[in-house]
Amino acid sequence: MSVNALGGTMRKILLATTATACLALTACATGDPGGSHDSADKPPAASASPQPATPTPPAANTPATPGPDDAALALGMASRTVGTKFVGILEITPTTVVYTRKAHGTASRFGTFAVIITKDASLSANAADEEPANGTKGGWRWIAANGQSVFEGTGAAHKVLVSGYNGVGRIEPGGHQLRSEVFDLTPDQAGGGTLVYADAAGGDSRWRIPAVDSGPQVADVRKRLAS
Repeated sequence: MSVNALGGTMRKILLATTATACLALTACATGDPGGSHDSADKPPAASASPQPATPTPPAANTPATPGPDDAALALGMASRTVGTKFVGILEITPTTVVYTRKAHGTASRFGTFAVIITKDASLSANAADEEPANGTKGGWRWIAANGQSVFEGTGAAHKVLVSGYNGVGRIEPGGHQLRSEVFDLTPDQAGGGTLVYADAAGGDSRWRIPAVDSGPQVADVRKRLAS
């Protein structure tokens, strides 16, 4: 997660939770429960013949360093984020991804629409909203396997509206909305990727997105996109 100094401090303050730590000291002792006795009549133990050491084979397919998306969450997992203008706490959960070449009769400019469904919930005493994209920071972007970054709404994506998943505006405390984020991708970029959301404090939340339709709302979203 990349944060600037000020944004990182604000994010930690807003997302901090109180926890109680409990320390336990455990004393451990080792010994021979049966005791040990020498015997004059006991013959000396035969010395074992030394055995040649067997080298341990290296683990197969073990990367030397973690991959770039090792810290990304799985689809369906929630991330707590700072609301726009540093107001409120917004929990965002991407639930579903659908890939399609057309939506409502509109063809993808680059080959494939990736439609992401999210559940946004306000967890604080203040209403909260997502941070809008401003071209370089904030909002949603897709990072393809080859590292290419695509912002939400580019290409023909801004023309796609998913009815029933078009929540907008501030979410009141204790409330939630279903929203959709749409990306216009090339076939290579649509082969799975990393979904990234940057909040008001500059913190990135990341999720690994499968290369095939996934999630509980796939059938419903496909039906709505076809109408």
